[in-house]
Amino acid sequence: MTSEQSAPQRLLFLFADAEATNPKKSKKHQRGTISPVMCVDKLPSELSSFDALVKEADSIAKQWNFVFVASLSGDNGIAPTTEEAEPFLNKMANDIETGNGVGRYVIFDRDENPIQLESHG
Repeated sequence: MTSEQSAPQRLLFLFADAEATNPKKSKKHQRGTISPVMCVDKLPSELSSFDALVKEADSIAKQWNFVFVASLSGDNGIAPTTEEAEPFLNKMANDIETGNGVGRYVIFDRDENPIQLESHG
């Protein structure tokens, strides 16, 4: 995980609401829309568990079912700040809204199951 990275990391999380447009189809091949709900950045040391992250997110907004995860590397042994993470969080939100580049993120559902998305323009 991030503790094995040579440069200090800041983890970026974007919580999103996915709505199926064909809910009766197989869950494996559903189509739908994904809307960003909220973003947060954390140092790895601030993250105790996935369950704790879910509880914290739910205390702010419960209307999400996917979390997109990325990491941002620091320089000279210093992790990026929240201010330095903000443009990357904005890019994540834009990527999710447009469906472009979603393959660059690790995505989990609320139960920490990995999710694979395909973008269809």
